Amino acid sequence: MEVSENRDPHASSLPGVLGIVDSVISRLESILLAAGVLLMALNTVANVVGRFLLQHSLFFTEELNRILIILITFAGISYAARQGRHIRMSALYDALPPAVRKPLMVLIAAVTAAAMFALCYFSIGYISKVANSGRVLPALQVPVYWIFLWVPVGFFMTGLQYGFTAIKNIVSHDIYLSTQVLEGYDDDELEV
Repeated sequence: MEVSENRDPHASSLPGVLGIVDSVISRLESILLAAGVLLMALNTVANVVGRFLLQHSLFFTEELNRILIILITFAGISYAARQGRHIRMSALYDALPPAVRKPLMVLIAAVTAAAMFALCYFSIGYISKVANSGRVLPALQVPVYWIFLWVPVGFFMTGLQYGFTAIKNIVSHDIYLSTQVLEGYDDDELEV
């Protein structure tokens, strides 16, 4: 799929309200991933500088990085789904004719979306249990359940991405791995 240089990286190929929701999620993913990585780098560098120049580490660095890793991981699963970059076991799928692959891709995307929504639901239950425990992080004194709030958000956004992929495959003639990525291999990729 060829992309124009002037194309908005957050523009969606989906029609109407679905396209708007897809664009908003794309922007949110970008902000969360960029902010998470930059904050983690800044936090780590500040800790190293403090340790070597001031002889004192920042007491909250490990906990803050743990929070940011959770944020980056669960924003990243949605981003990977948008880019069609999740691991695929496609040996049998690739051997099938396009007429069979298309409905199979719709089924795969729909089942994956349902699994992500189920994981979102179960993670909310887990967060509720952690919140009821009253535990707090030792250094930051932040309730432990706050660090897990990104988990259901990430699962929900990923579920939407796979749902959108199923819809894109239903309304489109081509077969899509995600709303933006056509099925197939790039010129520099080898089919094994």
